[in-house]
Amino acid sequence: MNIDMNIWTGRTDPEPNTARWHQQVQPFGPAAEPGYTLIGFCSDEGVRRNKGRVGAAKGPASLRKMLASLAWHQSAPVYDAGDVICAGEELEAAHQALAKQVAQCLARRQLPIVMGGGHEVAFGSWSGLARHLATQELRPRIGIINFDAHFDLRDPGVVVSSGTPFAQIAQACEQQDWPFQYACLGVSRASNTRGLFDKAEQLQVLTWEDKTMTQSRLAEMHSELNAFIGRCDHLYLTLDLDVFPAAQAPGVSAPAARGVALDVIEPLIEQIIASGKLRLADLAELNPEVDVDGHTARLAARLIHTLTL
Repeated sequence: MNIDMNIWTGRTDPEPNTARWHQQVQPFGPAAEPGYTLIGFCSDEGVRRNKGRVGAAKGPASLRKMLASLAWHQSAPVYDAGDVICAGEELEAAHQALAKQVAQCLARRQLPIVMGGGHEVAFGSWSGLARHLATQELRPRIGIINFDAHFDLRDPGVVVSSGTPFAQIAQACEQQDWPFQYACLGVSRASNTRGLFDKAEQLQVLTWEDKTMTQSRLAEMHSELNAFIGRCDHLYLTLDLDVFPAAQAPGVSAPAARGVALDVIEPLIEQIIASGKLRLADLAELNPEVDVDGHTARLAARLIHTLTL
């Protein structure tokens, strides 16, 4: 993939010890030391197939621009590996290209952070982690933690889209005789059919609805999440930005009427990082074409900043 570092520009302060992201991010290459690697996934083909608002293909560029001027507090290096681009309707080929890039980064002791793109990114991201772990373990216990207003468990036999990635992963796990361990946190009952709730129950998905995710229940959530993490050897964290209230994240395919606040989600992300089991993360659904004053891009940039501290 081509890596265009020209997008990494921003203010430069004259005082000492005032580095910002644009001064520190390096192009990913064979000599990269262990750290974090950003990968763009420029696709909204899955969103189009799911009849959502397209525009998320421009999300990676918008996110890089917002990250560029953030203050640098990171101790490990951060690299940019460029973009996987979904050409036309070739979503399946884009999934394969992303999986290959994620696996290569993992083999070089990186923690990949994939920037979508629609939530169809999840199947490509997970496939890369699965490809990497398959060379090391017979039955890897991968825990998927998805902050999302939607289960994304629709039937991929009808059409593969941004609404099917976790059903695709469940099928892949069944085919390989791997455990399927999925937590979907922030689900909106108004946005998921009874059939999807039934499927989540059938697959034993750990489910928290948006209305239950409040500060008063944070201790309970920490406890349940800790139990889930304990059953896993590896964690894949995926963040669909439509889990946040529309006022915080207006620039998504399906803005949330209620959503879950950042001050509830951020401590849970920190808990996932502290487990030492996080191997891969991605963010999905940033659509700069419908964003308002960069609110959604700014939120996404903060999340990546948190993931890399």
